[in-house]
Amino acid sequence: MQTNNLAVTTEPAEAEALRANLYRLLARILAQPMDESLLLTLRGLSGDSSLLGQGIGELAAQAAATSLAEAHAEYQELFIGVGRGELVPYGSYYLTGFLHEKPLARLRSDMVPLGIARSDDSRDPEDHAGALMEMMAGLIDGAFGQVQPLAVQKDFFRKHVGSWAGHFFADLETSRSALLYRPVGTVGRHFMAIEESGFDM
Repeated sequence: MQTNNLAVTTEPAEAEALRANLYRLLARILAQPMDESLLLTLRGLSGDSSLLGQGIGELAAQAAATSLAEAHAEYQELFIGVGRGELVPYGSYYLTGFLHEKPLARLRSDMVPLGIARSDDSRDPEDHAGALMEMMAGLIDGAFGQVQPLAVQKDFFRKHVGSWAGHFFADLETSRSALLYRPVGTVGRHFMAIEESGFDM
């Protein structure tokens, strides 16, 4: 995955595909423990000299040094734990200190007109970091029925992602339990900053 600056050095359609793909990759990494296919995908990634690209390179290298059992154990420690994991990857928690609060209600309200519905097999609230990464990907590539204009993407990002996801990824990057997931935090943090800057242009 070449990353340079996602929007500056590529054609518009390619840049949008790169954005959607990176959101979807983060979604898969965060939503559930890795399987062998995902771990192999991460091992095959290549970055570039940008900060984001360097993070992707670090993720590939760490994935190459991590077994599937180790990846599962790390996910358990970070996000599940006994009672709760080291990190609580939900927007409501980051914004209010509690789960199932007003940020989740506002998200659910905004999902409806965009054609986004909670998956029947999901047990997590919709403001899980992985779910929101998947929602952003779908707004970009039309997975929820149609490609949404940049203004809609910006509004959704500002309300439901940009307000807290950068802090979550920074916490993941510095987590005491993170090895494989540390560069995930790096990639996510830099990507959120790029998105924020891009929406400001």
